[in-house]
Amino acid sequence: MQLPSRVKLVDVGPRDGLQNEKQPVPAPVKIELVHRLQRAGLREIEVTSFVSPKWVPQMADAAEVMAGIERRAGVRYSVLTPNLKGFEAALTTRPDEVVVFGAASEAFSQRNINCSIAESIERFAPVVEAARRHGIKVRAALSCAVGCPYEGEIAPERVAQVARQMKDIGVQHLGVADTIGVGTPRKVQRALEAALRHFPLDEVSGHFHDTYGQALANTLAALELGVWQFDASVAGLGGCPYAKGATGNVATEDVVFMLHGLDIETGIDLEALVDAGASISAHLQRPPNSRAATAILNKRQ
Repeated sequence: MQLPSRVKLVDVGPRDGLQNEKQPVPAPVKIELVHRLQRAGLREIEVTSFVSPKWVPQMADAAEVMAGIERRAGVRYSVLTPNLKGFEAALTTRPDEVVVFGAASEAFSQRNINCSIAESIERFAPVVEAARRHGIKVRAALSCAVGCPYEGEIAPERVAQVARQMKDIGVQHLGVADTIGVGTPRKVQRALEAALRHFPLDEVSGHFHDTYGQALANTLAALELGVWQFDASVAGLGGCPYAKGATGNVATEDVVFMLHGLDIETGIDLEALVDAGASISAHLQRPPNSRAATAILNKRQ
């Protein structure tokens, strides 16, 4: 099977990875992480989230972080904006892309963003319209596209339905997310195929959590469909709040190691990426949650 010759990775560590940390991570540390990621060759970085500090105190410094970044040509800096208030706050910081966050599970939508799927689409519509009016690309993350902690397995038809609703309000790119990491390769392929009914191949990406150790296998399964864009988190930052003690986002280092082993270009310097992960992990006072990083760091010693 013909795999893509090049893959684009979005590192979500600064946002999705750090947002659940219990102890505040200072803005300069977040800024340094972004700088290290771009020096390692990352061209897509999800930097922060413009949400209520009451609900996500870790992201209260969003504007400060965006202001502190030394921007590089060719790097796209994205931010999460769940509603119009968040978008208006983000707009002053000049993001290259905004992300809205929906779900394929009704129960998860209610528990996570306190509204139904239909209400979430209504909430996103003015954000999408405003962003596109300002020439800012809009990506949607579709969480629980394979399984939900409350509803169990999610039918591909549900993914297709929400994908169509996202497309109808003007969303340009859809990220299919296995939020709790229960997906296996065939299930993930079916979810991606459902999204591909409404979005072109170049505007669909995968976001796979590694809770059950399936994220790399699911990435390979997505590559077999021709999908060439993925989210990952340096050092495997970010847990899974719905599976106690479980890992969350797949580590960017592990994905890069696999892709390079498949002779797929990423534009990323793995050694520099490992350094970025080791640096933020040292600040958090724990080892990187990446198999490849652990092996490379041990080898260096």
